[in-house]
Amino acid sequence: MYVHNMNSISLPKTPEQVKAEFLRKGISVRGWAMDNGFNPSLVHEILSGRNKRPCTRGQSHKIAVRLGLKKGEIVYSRATAFGSAV
Repeated sequence: MYVHNMNSISLPKTPEQVKAEFLRKGISVRGWAMDNGFNPSLVHEILSGRNKRPCTRGQSHKIAVRLGLKKGEIVYSRATAFGSAV
């Protein structure tokens, strides 16, 4: 399993910085995506700029945050995102 700490450079990173980090660590984008439960094609789209929509929600948001391309939080439950559920 790969180390998931891709945030060693201050945020946000450029796609080029993220790609260089993958090369420096000897990790494939596909392998990282699969180990983190993401679609490898979507990760490649985000890193190449082919994903035309901003990474504001869903998987693209999670990918961008995890890679350090944007500041943000990954929320696993909408019901408890702002505190405990009623």
